[in-house]
Amino acid sequence: MRRRSSLLQRLHIDGLLLLLLLVLAAGGLFVLYSASGKNWDLLIKQATSFGLGLVLMLVIAQFEPRFMARWVPLAYVMGLALLVVVDVIGHNAMGATRWINIPGVIRFQPSEFMKLIMPATIAWYLAKRSLPPRLKHIGISLALIGIPFGLVVRQPDLGTALLILASGCFVMFVAGLRWRWILGAVAAVVPIAVGMWYFVLLQYQRQRVLTFLDPESDPLGTGWNIIQSKAAIGSGGVFGKGWLLGTQSHLDFLPESHTDFIIAVLGEEFGLVGICVLLLVYLLLIGRGLVITVQAQTLFGKLLAGGLTMTFFVYVFVNIGMVSGLLPVVGVPLPFISYGGTSMVTLLCGFGILMAIHTHRKWIAQV
Repeated sequence: MRRRSSLLQRLHIDGLLLLLLLVLAAGGLFVLYSASGKNWDLLIKQATSFGLGLVLMLVIAQFEPRFMARWVPLAYVMGLALLVVVDVIGHNAMGATRWINIPGVIRFQPSEFMKLIMPATIAWYLAKRSLPPRLKHIGISLALIGIPFGLVVRQPDLGTALLILASGCFVMFVAGLRWRWILGAVAAVVPIAVGMWYFVLLQYQRQRVLTFLDPESDPLGTGWNIIQSKAAIGSGGVFGKGWLLGTQSHLDFLPESHTDFIIAVLGEEFGLVGICVLLLVYLLLIGRGLVITVQAQTLFGKLLAGGLTMTFFVYVFVNIGMVSGLLPVVGVPLPFISYGGTSMVTLLCGFGILMAIHTHRKWIAQV
């Protein structure tokens, strides 16, 4: 047991995180096979993305956090440059321009990487300042967040834009943001929401909010996804109908069953028990991330670990909330379960950063 632990330490791998990620990935492939209608091509692509992400996670885990911090400004500039490229010559699909497509080589979504770059940038900036952050530093942080947020909203991709916003704001919260400013931000939500409704949101995005408030108003149109999703989850009962025996997805009642609404497939086939097991694994991952945050030896590492962990929580919360009708549909995938290569790789890179922060803490303490 000691030899195994020392090997993991030398490779800068957190054993518990790695185990939980492997369990999630295996379960995700299991559910995806059914949700995609036994599509082996999608399954192979997802497994390949996980393999690539796993390699990148292990590579990133080798870097000491202070070394990472030195490269954060360059990563931020490159991330913005890629978002501008998307805005100018990006690949359009289903009415949105979110991808950079090099035919025969690669197709990826740069906004996914900003979910990592954004919290790292705010952590890098605030780690050099006195905490809790002053109003000037909060303003600069919000400006750093606002530029990529605006570029992603233009694509349009409101779900990813909100995750980028949340990832930066969580870092400010971990940095000790004063409660009077937090309450002020909460009070400003209503006028900001009204402004976004009239000047930012597109017609289909407004329709999603209206559908969230009353999905039965258009049961065969905009309310179809939510109604069918809740029907699938409810029909699973406690133990589910069994793997590959779901009707909502296999009879094409449930749109996007292999991406945003995949948890409805899981609920139908594995029931309440299956969903509870998934939530338990997510809870353990988030708990481990918070432990790493508390034990981090550098301020940059502490801020970044806290921001990444809370962003992962938002991923889970928003997806499950929208599929169950508790939140508007914003197109956020379920981590490690929904189909999506760029999202898979980005998430694993984030956990590689958490491993680096945690496994280098003793070395940092001795320096």
